[in-house]
Formats: sequence, C-alpha cells, structure tokens
Amino acid sequence: MHTSLESPASFEAWVGRHAETSDLVTEAPVRLMQATLDAGDAGELTSELPPLWHWLYFLPGERQSGIGTDGHPKRGGFLPPIALPRRMWAGGRLRFPRPLSVGEPIRRVSTITSVQSKFGRSGQLVFVTVLHEISGDNGVAIREEQDIVYRDAAAPGAATPQPAAAPDDEQFGRTVTPDPVLLMRYSALTFNGHRIHYDRPYAMQEEGYPGLVVHGPLIATLLMETLRHAHPDKIVRRFEFKAVSPLFDTTPFSVNGKLEGSTAHLWARGFEGQLAMQASAEVE
Repeated sequence: MHTSLESPASFEAWVGRHAETSDLVTEAPVRLMQATLDAGDAGELTSELPPLWHWLYFLPGERQSGIGTDGHPKRGGFLPPIALPRRMWAGGRLRFPRPLSVGEPIRRVSTITSVQSKFGRSGQLVFVTVLHEISGDNGVAIREEQDIVYRDAAAPGAATPQPAAAPDDEQFGRTVTPDPVLLMRYSALTFNGHRIHYDRPYAMQEEGYPGLVVHGPLIATLLMETLRHAHPDKIVRRFEFKAVSPLFDTTPFSVNGKLEGSTAHLWARGFEGQLAMQASAEVE
C-alpha cells in the first residue's frame, strides 16, 4: 500500500500545461458504437455525432513499451506523475455549442487547470482537472472539464463504505446487463487499456474488486442514450456527471432519469439499489 503523501505543491508546474492534437470524425467508430450500444437503426449511420461520442476520438496512442502494470500509460508525460496507484475518471462537465459531423476534421486543445489533494474515507485523493476544447470546421463544438482522481489502494480487509441509495422516481429508464464482451468492446473502441475492465484476475487479485469494473464513461454514455431515447426531440446543451460507487459485470444495473422543465436528472442504480452515478443535462 502506498504510504507517502502526495503534495499538490510539487505539481504546480503542471497547472497551465497544454497539449494540442488533431483527428477526423470517421465513420467506423460511430458504426461500431451503434452496434455496441444497440443504438439507432441497424445499418443506418447517423450524420451527426451524438453527445459524448467524441470520446471515440483523440484516443491515447502510447507505445506498448510505455504502458504501466495497470494498463494505463506510465506516469508522467502530459499529466503529473502522481504515484498513488489507483487512477480513475471521476466525472466531468460538458457544454455542446453545436454538433460535430461525421467526416469533419477536429482539433482538441487540452489544458491542466488544477491539481488538488483531499482526504476521504479511503485515504488520500488527488484530483486533476483537465479542460478540453474541441473545434471543427464551424468553430468550437465541445467544451469539457474532466476530473481524474488518483487514490491509494484499498487496505486488505478494509470495510467498503455503504453507498447512498439511488432515487426511485424515474420517468424513464432501462436495465443494463454488463458482461465481459460489452466491456471489452467499449475498451477497444476507446483504446482503454486499463486492466480492471477486461482482466478479471487483475481486477480481483491486484485491485480487490469483486469483478470487472464497468467504465465510468460507458455509464455516462448509457445515461445520455437513455435520455435521447426517451426525448428524441430534445437537444442537449450541457451535461455533467459524477461517479459515486463502482458497478461490476456480476449484476445488472439500471440507467434512469426524469425531465423537469429544461433539466434532465439522470442516475445509474446498482442491483442493490445503490447510487452508482449521478448526472444532469440541460436540454432545449
């Protein structure tokens, strides 16, 4: 178990760092995501990228020699080299000024805006916030703040905190039965090498999970898709989400929501009724 404390002061030089990269909204990832999520009509390709599907692009391209034991790129590079062993995508806030089109060249400017240390029930946490601004032919299309959390490994035999109960007053929702194939396909589509999503012995023996972990971005995408299916006439302008407790491939979970005026309240509920993710969207 990691015992030394991470000091954000040692990472001050990373705040303000930025990186730029380019990509193209190609058809193949869209078609494969439609197949993975059972979204849209089979064989019919959407001409506009649905909200959150930009995560199919600007994929990490770390060389195999630069991958760490957890399947993530080794520490350092653009993000600060925080030594806490567990690294997760904790949530984010997004704005969608306009949709991206399939076939459109896109550019992303990423900037580290903060590094903060906190102490939670499981020990030290370090949060890194990255701002992504994605532009295309017609200007800015997406502004996204991404929260990445680093934390200590769980102590052997440590009790798992009791998660909060999820709401049960949804107006719409669906049940999702995750399995290793779904998690593998999403990992492949997003070039996510994190072993907790596909390597069961690693997830259980090395990181102490009861099964494979369902990706946070996948849960967020399923919440968004549930909203779009329930209200196909609505345009999403803002979206924010926060991971609350993990979900695993061992039990089904549900993605749910309710629309109140121009605000959609969304949440993922685990098999035992626990709140796994909470989110909201502003629509028009």
